[in-house]
Amino acid sequence: MMVTSGVLSPEVLRELCSKFYADSRNVLAQNVCTKVDPLDACLSRKTLENTQHAFTHKVESEGKPITNQKNSGRCWIFATLNVIRIPFMKNHNLDEFEFSQTYLFFWDKIERCNYFLQNIVKTAERGESIEGRLVSFLLNDPVCDGGQWDMIVNLINRYGLVPKTCFPESFSSESSGRMNGLLKSKLRDYAKVLRDLVAHGASTEKIEAQIVEQMTVIFRIVGICLGIPSETITWDYYDKTKTFNSIGPITPVEFYTKYVKPYYNVDDKVCLVTDPRPSNPYGKAYTVDCLGNVVGGRPTLYNNQPPDLLMKLCAESIKQNEAVWFGCDVSKRFASKQGIQDLNAHDFKLMFGTDVQVVLNKADRLLYGQSTMTHAMTFTAVSTDSDGKVKNFRVENSWGDDHGQKGYNILTAEWFLEFVFEAVVDQKFVPADVLAVFNQDPIVLPAWDPMGNLAR
Repeated sequence: MMVTSGVLSPEVLRELCSKFYADSRNVLAQNVCTKVDPLDACLSRKTLENTQHAFTHKVESEGKPITNQKNSGRCWIFATLNVIRIPFMKNHNLDEFEFSQTYLFFWDKIERCNYFLQNIVKTAERGESIEGRLVSFLLNDPVCDGGQWDMIVNLINRYGLVPKTCFPESFSSESSGRMNGLLKSKLRDYAKVLRDLVAHGASTEKIEAQIVEQMTVIFRIVGICLGIPSETITWDYYDKTKTFNSIGPITPVEFYTKYVKPYYNVDDKVCLVTDPRPSNPYGKAYTVDCLGNVVGGRPTLYNNQPPDLLMKLCAESIKQNEAVWFGCDVSKRFASKQGIQDLNAHDFKLMFGTDVQVVLNKADRLLYGQSTMTHAMTFTAVSTDSDGKVKNFRVENSWGDDHGQKGYNILTAEWFLEFVFEAVVDQKFVPADVLAVFNQDPIVLPAWDPMGNLAR
């Protein structure tokens, strides 16, 4: 009887099993990993002993309390507001403070849904098939929680900021899955309506009127789930001296412009990325097709630079007392409970007889789907050696104070080079030739390119 090539025959399976039990280390590893989390079992004791949360340079003060995005994908919003609140708290003499993450989340949902509907019309008008890769990609996740730096700038410039007490959390901001499910269902319904209108030659006016009707329903769903921000706020608070203060009534845009922007102007910050794929040379500007959140807002731009430059600028920013927003592939070589982002955090080879996660180089990990941006956080401190070489960073996360050292991670320079993909620093720290890249006409990457993953 002929055996089909590639079939795992009983003989092959018996050989695999025999090889497994021939090595007693496999049996020991099996006994351990069937009882505990395999990652915990691989955790390196020596790395734990050598990890200390002490840094040569640290921002003057860190934000309090530690924030918690809970069961949502709002890390990019939390990381941004964690950076902004540091100078705000200092200049307003506050012990603790949070900006409202839900406020920006609300407006991002509204704007993101409109952005999706407009993209559906644009792709239909340029003849993209409903079964083609682009439209299928857009329909797969019409409204996610993630986002990029340029997208948060769009929201802050258009809608301003408010203290968290003026627009607190809701069930659906802390656990966004149910609300997102409702929105995705309606957006797919509306996508068919809009594509049919385009196919039948409907006028621009008729299509726009239809989108306004659709957005009426979208606004209703989001408003019911998150609440609707007021046009003006009044913020009552005590400062460190226990003195009562009151600001308002004031619009959120006025609040940002008058009380936040003098200390942290989002338009002064630039986002640099590091994408080492051979197809995407350093020193070039890139964007991603159909990626954004605000129609008429600034596009999502990537200024591609080597990772050592990003690390140098992050360190310089911290030395100048400015925290740094950054995006990374958080799940790799990360001891979450202990808050250690270190290539030596786990010894997979000792446990499984093979290495994982860093076998391919950074470029190949992007190409083969092994690595991508998944999470945004904040650098607040850096350690350097006697020659000024970066050793590690202190990271403020947004997963609550029961992770890491009361909410903070430690991230090594080696980990940075492998798994950090972007960072936001003030343009005053950036060399002129690097800033000039932003003036280029960006190369357009496809909508599904991994460099857009943090916004999905």
